[in-house]
Parts: sequence; C-alpha cells; structure tokens
Amino acid sequence: MTTLTDNPQAEDSMSAEPKPSSTGEQIHPLPTMLDGWLATHEPDLVAVRRYLHQHPELSGCEHGTTDLMVQNLEAAGLKPRRIPGGNGIMCDIGDGDGGRIVALRADMDALPIDDPKDVPYRSTVPGACHACGHDVHTTILLGVGQVLAELDRAGQLPGRVRLVFQPSEEKFPSGAPVMMRAGALDDVSSIFAFHCDPRLPAGRIGVRSGPLTAASDMLEVRLTGRGGHTSRPHLTTDLVHALSRVVVDVPALLDRRIDPRTGVALVFGAIQAGSAANAIPQEGIVRGTLRMLDRDAWKTLPDLVTQIIEDVVRPTGAEAHIDYTRGVPPVINDRVATAVLAGAASAALGESAVVETPVSMGGEDFSWYLEQVPGAMARLGVGRPGESLDLHQGDFDVDEKAIGHGVRVMVHTALAACASAAF
Repeated sequence: MTTLTDNPQAEDSMSAEPKPSSTGEQIHPLPTMLDGWLATHEPDLVAVRRYLHQHPELSGCEHGTTDLMVQNLEAAGLKPRRIPGGNGIMCDIGDGDGGRIVALRADMDALPIDDPKDVPYRSTVPGACHACGHDVHTTILLGVGQVLAELDRAGQLPGRVRLVFQPSEEKFPSGAPVMMRAGALDDVSSIFAFHCDPRLPAGRIGVRSGPLTAASDMLEVRLTGRGGHTSRPHLTTDLVHALSRVVVDVPALLDRRIDPRTGVALVFGAIQAGSAANAIPQEGIVRGTLRMLDRDAWKTLPDLVTQIIEDVVRPTGAEAHIDYTRGVPPVINDRVATAVLAGAASAALGESAVVETPVSMGGEDFSWYLEQVPGAMARLGVGRPGESLDLHQGDFDVDEKAIGHGVRVMVHTALAACASAAF
C-alpha cells in the first residue's frame, strides 16, 4: 500500500521537525500544518457548505456555485478556468513533473426534490435540495485547493494537481464527458474523488478495489395495438397483458441469458396503461433501470435486452417501441489507486478510520473518468450519531466534521499520488 511516507520527499514533509522550504519559510509536518490550517479555515468551509445547501442548483444550472468557487480560488492565488457554458471549472496547481497531473473531482449539482429540514441552512430554492452531499464534495475540493496553493507557494507540492469541479452528475447525459471534452483529463495520470456515505460515521473512509458502483441505464418500452372492450379480449391486442409479460418475463429471461457474476438487475419502476376497468387501452408504457457491475456486460446489454423484449412481445400481437438510454458505466476502482487512497486516508486519520465499503448498485458518472485513466473513489463518512438517513432524501444532512476529514484525506492523497511512481 502506497502512503505519503513511501517516498523520500513525502517522508521529508512528514518529519517531526519544521524545516525551511525552498522559499525560506518554515514548513511544519503535514499533519501539523493541516491542524493549524483547519483550525483557522474550517469555519469558513462550513459556511461555504451551508451557503451551497441554501442555494442549490440543478444539473446544468450550476452557475452561481461556479461563480463562488472561482471567487474563492482566485482569492487563494489560483487561476481557475471555466468550461464552455460557464458551469464547470478546472484549476491546476503546481508546475508538475514531466507533465504528470493528479486530478481531484467534485460534483456540484443538486437534486430536484424539496428540502423539509428545519435547519438555518435549509434550501431556499423550491424543488431543489443537496440531498446527495455534492455541496460537501464541492466544499472539500475548495479547501483542498486552498491548502495545496499554500504548499505550492512554499515549494512543498511534489507535482501538479488539477481540481475538477463538475456539473450535472445527477442526470443523463451527465457532466463528466463534458468536462473531459473540455480537457479535464489532458495529461492526467490518475484521478480521485469522494462520495458522501451517511451509513458511515464522520471520521471513517470506505474504500474498495474493483467494482464500487454499478452501471446504470434507463429503459422505456411503449406498446401499441388495437384496443377494445374487456368482454371481447380476443378481438383486441391486450396491452395490459402484454405489458405484464414484459415486466415479469424480460427480467427472468435476462437472468438466464447473461453470466450471473455480472450482477445485472433490471427493475421496472413505472407502468401506465389505460384508466377504465372495462376498456383495453391502445397504448401502454413501462419504464425501468438496468444496473450491472461488469463493464463488458454493460457494453453488450442494449442489443440483448432489445432482442428479449421483442421475443416476449411478439406472441401478444402488440408492437414494441423500445427506447434504451445509455447512462453511466460502472465505477471500477484501480487497484493501485485504491491503495494510494487508502494509505493516504490512514496517514490522515489513522488506520482504524479506513474500512472496506460494500458494492453499491447505484450509478456514478465518475466512472467515465476511470474509463480513461486509473483512479479511485472513496466513501466519505458523514453519518451523525443517532440518525439513520439515506441519500436522495430531502431530509439528508451531514456531520460537518466530515468536511475537515475530507480535506485532510484528499490533501494526503494528492501528495501521495504526485510522489508515486505508479502513475
């Protein structure tokens, strides 16, 4: 496992005694430096998080959030660059080593749900809420950028780090490909990110090598046919019966047509057909999601699912119109990158803080970056004592001590990845 002390330069920065930097300043060991920095700046970061929580912006509309990040990054002496469209940022710190760049990513968008919480920082925007912790991700990356800017000025940043503030994680098509087209991965050797986890208490970091989240696609099947009276179903195309066959038979047949180790799950969440008990409708729709843990299976699934649906519908006499929408591939954490992140978390918070996290069948568009470069996502514990909350609920909230923990871990991760010969 690679940690900050696995190389001479990192070990130097962790040594017990302060020493002069290349600019002549006294540089303290990294944990001591972070203790002092957070003692001064953590209240400001909490205030930023609360402001973002009060002023959530939905996918594609993150202009105010972008403006606030640009303002704070420029105040730290950095030079953030907006992407075309103005609702995303890239910001490089340090001179780099042979062009190698370590990227750190945060997503900025909120969810289209109401915020029922009785807190001073409750959302002021009807129908919008940071119910997934993206306000925390964004605040942490800002804090990391501010710390790295100080280390760079003191000559203590052993490489080049790129901050990636991404829009539109919560919708299809998502924002990661937009950032990549804008150059987010240009010259990047590795990339790292957090996702809030209310199941873990603040101060814990969940890591996992290999599959972390599932691929997630959307499926809509619209059936059409001749309607009529329920007393004469033989003269109609019984669409309600045909829809039920799609809902019941297609998932069962899919399970027999694909390797069970791929973790494929087709689940329908909506079915709409008719309104009268004695009338067979002429049109009906079912909608659902497909999730899977295997990248190769994800690539082949659209053709297979389409074939199975057509085979199931054909005997009913209905006509099937299939809309298969690509979502995101699975997050597959790189083994070495996961070790770097786990080692950095251990150095930042202690060995007991690092735990293995289970696979999630949720989708995460961080996966698009991992299709191009090695990297890893970790679960950031944000759970508060005595609470049992989940993501994507309006009453979701966090233990704000997690912000400081996140800054510590991601600063250690950036330095360890910069110094690692593995990327």
